[in-house]
Amino acid sequence: MALKDKINDDLKAALMSGNRFTAEVLRGLKAVILNEEVAQGKRDDGVDDETIEKLIAREVKKRNESAILYVQAGREELAENEKAEAEAMSVYLPKQLTDEQVSVVVRRVISDSGANGLADMGKTIGAVKSELGNTADGSVIARLVKQELSEG
Repeated sequence: MALKDKINDDLKAALMSGNRFTAEVLRGLKAVILNEEVAQGKRDDGVDDETIEKLIAREVKKRNESAILYVQAGREELAENEKAEAEAMSVYLPKQLTDEQVSVVVRRVISDSGANGLADMGKTIGAVKSELGNTADGSVIARLVKQELSEG
């Protein structure tokens, strides 16, 4: 089942069961997907699952960053809402790899490409991201690549 269809089905189920929170989160997610379809001129065809995963990952990241800012401002109740929204959306993302699993890929990419030093950080991050897709957060990849390249 396509990811967009799953989101639509889950939205219908949330509405039928009276789960207002999940319904609102999924409506917001549908709006983000629709905006991207319109921006790409693919309103009739829709965007592929990989694009939808990237959109969801971006929305989850936004919610997590907002939660951190709310905590710093002493607004715990707002932070909890942002965290709950991020958690509800992350159900639609692929299982995230551990730091150790990402490190293995980072070391292999560095070895294969012959990257040497922080000057090669950008191309190494790009290669790792293209291989791992949405199974690892970009900030985790960047941190691990920087760590490996500065040690090497």
